[in-house]
Amino acid sequence: MRCRAVLFDLDGTLLDTLKDIANSVNKALRHLGFPQHELEAYKYFVGDGREILAIRTLPEHHRDPATVSKLAASINEEYSKHWADSTCPYQGVPELLNALTISNIKMAILSNKPHSFTEIMVSRLLLPWHFEIVVGALPSVPKKPDPTTALQISRRLGIPSSEFLYLGDSEVDMKTATAADMYPVGALWGFRTADELLVGGAKKLIDHPTDLLRLL
Repeated sequence: MRCRAVLFDLDGTLLDTLKDIANSVNKALRHLGFPQHELEAYKYFVGDGREILAIRTLPEHHRDPATVSKLAASINEEYSKHWADSTCPYQGVPELLNALTISNIKMAILSNKPHSFTEIMVSRLLLPWHFEIVVGALPSVPKKPDPTTALQISRRLGIPSSEFLYLGDSEVDMKTATAADMYPVGALWGFRTADELLVGGAKKLIDHPTDLLRLL
């Protein structure tokens, strides 16, 4: 394929955010008197936005709208204080971004994390690199796997979606890429399994960020 741009997921792809998310949600759950969860469980709680995260972490009989809203607000408060405690780029990500920059490949980020957090994390933790567009979850736009925002990014950059490579770590990402006619590549260092990525439509799976360069 001809690749002129790469669209990245954020959590589990560029940044290892799991520990800070888990700690923040567990604190919010504890404040509200609910059980907490082990770190590994959060690999399957995240990926679909803050409210879905709240629903998944609550006991089944406490998932009413009022409780979900209260927990989501508490998560937001805790995460705003602790999102940078442990979060950092995965090993190999700086080398990948450097190589793409040198090769003049356009880069953008699309996340289901709230837009405000997405922007601040990219600006502080991925500061050395230029991303043409950075978009997180906004109330006015459907979340991934809906391809709307991915296609908007393609149009804004003036690059056909078929010339994008999409790198993500979940079935949601692979479905987004497929729906947007982008080339889906699964990141095996992230939160989900190879089987899930393949079921979602991944055309390639890579073990290390710099393996992406072989596909260009």
